[in-house]
Amino acid sequence: MTSRPNVVRRLRRGLLAAVVAASVAVPLAGAARPTAVPAPAPAALGPLTAGGGAAELTQRYTANRADIVAARRLATRYGDRQRATELAELSQPERRFLSFDGRDGGRTVEVFGDLATARTVAVFVPGSDTNLGTYDRFAAGAQALERQLGGDAAHAAVVAWLGYATPDTVSPSVLTDGRADQAAPQLQDFVGRLEAFRPQARTSVICHSYGSTLCARAASGLDVADIVLFGSPGVGSDLPNVSGLHTKATVWAGRASGDWIANVPHVRVPALFTTLGLGTDPVTPGFGAHLFAAGAGGHSDYLRPGSVPLRSIAAIVSGAADRATSHCCDLPPTSRF
Repeated sequence: MTSRPNVVRRLRRGLLAAVVAASVAVPLAGAARPTAVPAPAPAALGPLTAGGGAAELTQRYTANRADIVAARRLATRYGDRQRATELAELSQPERRFLSFDGRDGGRTVEVFGDLATARTVAVFVPGSDTNLGTYDRFAAGAQALERQLGGDAAHAAVVAWLGYATPDTVSPSVLTDGRADQAAPQLQDFVGRLEAFRPQARTSVICHSYGSTLCARAASGLDVADIVLFGSPGVGSDLPNVSGLHTKATVWAGRASGDWIANVPHVRVPALFTTLGLGTDPVTPGFGAHLFAAGAGGHSDYLRPGSVPLRSIAAIVSGAADRATSHCCDLPPTSRF
């Protein structure tokens, strides 16, 4: 049997090798890309007003559409047709953005459903490699969840929160919780203001991949009904159980049997001036999260229309999931190293 010290040493070598590889790959990938497309500064709108209504939302949607159009025009002048096309799609009249900033990869908050009347609200926090260039897949997941919840007729809304600079999958930053620590206060502030705007709603946060690390770091400041972690690389620390998140929310976790994230070593290894690895796997039975059925899909399939995890997550955020039976679900075994 392999001793634990040998296992730790092997993991440390593996993680350090990954960092070296990423350090080489990122500059090479960056060298192949065109220079970042400039974008104008957005209009200063301020935070949502507590108890605000449909008129305020309409004003914000209109102002942000104007910002998107301005960013599209600048991308066109700059000669980036792909970015201009992406922004043209975002500027369509049916799109509803609470905020938009096209700079530095892009920051957006988009609403699917009628937030003014919503009794159920889910805030969707994305993982790595989510930016304006990959925004379609993020928005598609949010839209699928809103439809699964029943759309406007069910008074449900999904808020797609791209409010932070997500790490690249092939980069040293994805191996640490630095981005999560930086973004946690921003997520806490946004969710707090959203709940003040719509205090009647049952609000949950659903968090994919590296977004689950961010949500775990922010958990103590999220006054929500549920925190849903799926496809998680770890909660950002070596917490022995869910009580370490210091939240009153019900914490759920799920991982599909075909998700490659199961092969990520859930450890924390000091290295140079940082700590590598994202720590505890939230689907570990001893952690104590309520487990939900996540099906047999891959890492990007959790919110695919018609999928098992989409139905599970919709049941959770609507309040219909049964916590008493949530540990029954089949779960792929945690990887052993």
